[in-house]
Amino acid sequence: MRFVRALNTCAFSLRRRVISTHFLHCSLLKPYIGAHHFSVSGTMAAVADEDSLRRALAQKQSSIDVQGGAVRQLKSSGAAKLDIEAAVQSLNALKLEKASIESQLQTALAGAAGGGSSSASRDAFRQAVVNTLERRLFYIPSFKIYRGVAGLYDYGPPGCSVKSNVLAFWRQHFVLEENMLEVDCPCVTPEVVLKASGHVEKFTDLMVKDEKTGTCYRADHLLKDFCKEKLEKDFSLSAEKAAELKHILAVLDDLSAEQLGAKIKEYGITAPDTKNPLSDPYPFNLMFQTSIGPSGVSPGYMRPETAQGIFVNFRDLYYYNGNKLPFAAAQIGQAFRNEISPRQGLLRVREFTLAEIEHFVDPQDKSHSKFSDVAKLEFLMFPRDDQVSGQCATNLQLSEAVSRGIVNNETLGYFIGRVYLFLTRLGIDKDRLRFRQHLANEMAHYAADCWDAEIESSYGWIECVGIADRSAYDLRAHSEKSSVALVAQEKFSEPREVEKLVITPIKKELGLAFKGNQKMVTEALEAMEEKVAMEMKADLESKGEVEFHVCTIGKNVTIKKNMVSISKEIKKEHQRVFTPSVIEPSFGIGRIIYCLYEHSFYTRPSKAGDEQLNVFSFPPLVAPIKCTVFPLVQNQKYEEVAKLISKSLTAAGISHKIDLTGTSIGKRYARTDELGVPFAITVDSTSSVTVRERDSKDQVRIDVEKVASVVREVTDGLSSWADVLKMYPLHSSETAEE
Repeated sequence: MRFVRALNTCAFSLRRRVISTHFLHCSLLKPYIGAHHFSVSGTMAAVADEDSLRRALAQKQSSIDVQGGAVRQLKSSGAAKLDIEAAVQSLNALKLEKASIESQLQTALAGAAGGGSSSASRDAFRQAVVNTLERRLFYIPSFKIYRGVAGLYDYGPPGCSVKSNVLAFWRQHFVLEENMLEVDCPCVTPEVVLKASGHVEKFTDLMVKDEKTGTCYRADHLLKDFCKEKLEKDFSLSAEKAAELKHILAVLDDLSAEQLGAKIKEYGITAPDTKNPLSDPYPFNLMFQTSIGPSGVSPGYMRPETAQGIFVNFRDLYYYNGNKLPFAAAQIGQAFRNEISPRQGLLRVREFTLAEIEHFVDPQDKSHSKFSDVAKLEFLMFPRDDQVSGQCATNLQLSEAVSRGIVNNETLGYFIGRVYLFLTRLGIDKDRLRFRQHLANEMAHYAADCWDAEIESSYGWIECVGIADRSAYDLRAHSEKSSVALVAQEKFSEPREVEKLVITPIKKELGLAFKGNQKMVTEALEAMEEKVAMEMKADLESKGEVEFHVCTIGKNVTIKKNMVSISKEIKKEHQRVFTPSVIEPSFGIGRIIYCLYEHSFYTRPSKAGDEQLNVFSFPPLVAPIKCTVFPLVQNQKYEEVAKLISKSLTAAGISHKIDLTGTSIGKRYARTDELGVPFAITVDSTSSVTVRERDSKDQVRIDVEKVASVVREVTDGLSSWADVLKMYPLHSSETAEE
């Protein structure tokens, strides 16, 4: 669940999740369910119209300026009253036409920004969701009584249940279904591990400071906010200037510190809170640093991801799996990033839960035995070429995407399909889910392909899962740093004659040239891929020396012809030794859960019509409580039956809540609907009870002895509510809803 920034030196995945730029990507024409959902819609026509509307607006303003000058000229020259009135009337008509164009432009901008409705209505919807979540204790700011800390949140009882259910389904859907090897590695990671992966040097965001107060801000966020606000609110912006700002949004991730600083100065961007001048941007490492042991001499970090723990354990996991490929290892755990200026609630936090899979596969065979299980799935995909050409995401069958080479290989395609099934079964709206391929400027140089599962919310398109073919970079980096071979073997039934690359560093010459760095240069030379090695051989033969980058010392060195021998020899081999490639799906659990909250939330009028009631339409799979049990009225016999049903539900493993308060049945329904409880069991006799379904509000009558097993079948997905309606009589009661 992640944007990967291309790096020319010792590149690695930044694994940063950012909000998609709406001016590049089309929104979907899909209204939210319920009376008070805003409509997140937009079309390419809105985006295409924007330029022509801005030009028309500029022309109209020019006409107004000319006509205004004519009115002033008539007045100053003492022209006839009728002539002045006619000129003023023409001026007013031009102003009305300008206002009409501004209105059209505002609509076009709303469509391009991902909302057919206004920004205010999207904000109002989001606030309604967040207010309900916090009031019902799904989550709240951490350390609230001490005014909290930005980017840290506590999950309350229903939030913990939703999270637990999501993770349980993740384990079932991936770990159990694919026979993955699950591990649990420490959050505290030694520095040497994160140096090898590149995080110590490169896991940074660019930061600026308020020069007077010292308050810190993310430089790219300030520039992005400025560009978006100008595009959305400044109707006087010329089409050319609008195109410039859109281009900046498109290449924002690619801007260097110098380029960001230049743009901030050019646009006069100041500190948001104080309007004070800002410092030049400089890199800030996002990892929380710590030390291991009391002496402080062993530096470490709180892990920014869970993947490195799997990579460093590859050799043992490979042995555990019988020295066979392919296999996958999985891990669920906390990760930590010291965000500069966290915002957007659960979408950008400093501590969060990741669920990551590292699927190790032979780089020469990335087919998947179960690809046919997902090949016919069809869903929204946004290939790189469509993004560049300004098209929308379109429905594409997965088999076609793989056969056409849009998706690099079957294994990557298989996991894209499995991620789609996982998210939609959780309750994510399939029409507000798309898979977007990384652009060239997002890809690390070692990555073969990378796709993000993006979910549309009130914030726009949110990356929640990243699915990447990371080639063999990670294992090679740790092999080079640790001097432990993280490789796999393919044994041949008969010996094979193969042409083998032989790299022989001349240690004496390297020692004289590089002294203390000799070992690291030698290891880097020995780890060269064949293509790089043969290019070096050609350069050495033609030029006598070549520049060579050594990751472990972080700089280029000059390799001369007498320092290394590179050749190819024919050898007999009984096995092939290779570094596996890695297909990595990475899930931001908090982001998925927040999008699920928005996709599940709607309001409906009370029976009296005097208020709007909040409802979370969670599928039973993830609902924090599966059902409620309460007597229709306070009555000892009914309460005894309710307690008996509660025991049956507990024995069946169904989470439930019993309510004996005697509050009106309508109010109790409303309270549990707001928690997303799918079913309510109401005891109104000693022999049978009614079961109410949350969204339809339909009720059926079931015998007391059978009700627990019926609820269990529906919540476990063995049957549907439609099946229940066929089997049991529909119940109608005047007192059921108040």
